[in-house]
Amino acid sequence: MRIYYLITGLFCFLYYLVMLLYTRKWNSTFSLFWPAAGVLHLLLAYFAPGGTAGHLAVTVVLICWGVFLYTEAWICGAMMKKTRDEVPYIIILGAQVRGTRITNSLKRRLDAACEYLEQHTDTKVIVSGGQGIGEDITEAAAMADYLEIRGIDSSRIYKEDTSTSTWENMKNSSRIIGDPRQPCAVVTNNFHLYRALLIGKKAGFTNLHGISASSNPVLQLNYLVREFFALLWLKMHR
Repeated sequence: MRIYYLITGLFCFLYYLVMLLYTRKWNSTFSLFWPAAGVLHLLLAYFAPGGTAGHLAVTVVLICWGVFLYTEAWICGAMMKKTRDEVPYIIILGAQVRGTRITNSLKRRLDAACEYLEQHTDTKVIVSGGQGIGEDITEAAAMADYLEIRGIDSSRIYKEDTSTSTWENMKNSSRIIGDPRQPCAVVTNNFHLYRALLIGKKAGFTNLHGISASSNPVLQLNYLVREFFALLWLKMHR
């Protein structure tokens, strides 16, 4: 186990370095988890106990890995969803806007939505997202502008511009739709889709589909691990 702790700890530091060089930020979203996990594993490698205490530590580690891998299997399963069925509405979940400029994650969601909307010309789209720190306009406004530039007619676009969380995205969008029992689809990045579907069902949707957008491959592992903790938080506050 000492070798496992050592290898895992070094991997955590290496991945943090990759993210640091890629984003040029030392504290990008959730990135500090990796050096913290690296330190923890190196300490375990150095101080790993033997005997009964050592077996107990190994058991705890294996249980944690089991829970993690089980949860990630559900997350990764949802990542493959990209419904081709025509639905009356799709909901694009907002993501950070820098000033008036959409970020890479949000662009991926919008591109996936555009692909669907171009194939299903009767479907309407709800762009859902309010205005946060560092944003000069609402996420909904930025998304609507992008869709119109891509050729989506403004008459098909509905703005929901007050939400600050996925729960609010889904709940407020359901009010625009009117009847959450009718078929609709939610568009978000692949790692986030499983949680979005769970929240959508909690918000009252009974026929909710998923449209999975891609995510940044360099940051994908970081997103997947972060999503594990987000799901644990969701389960504890249901």
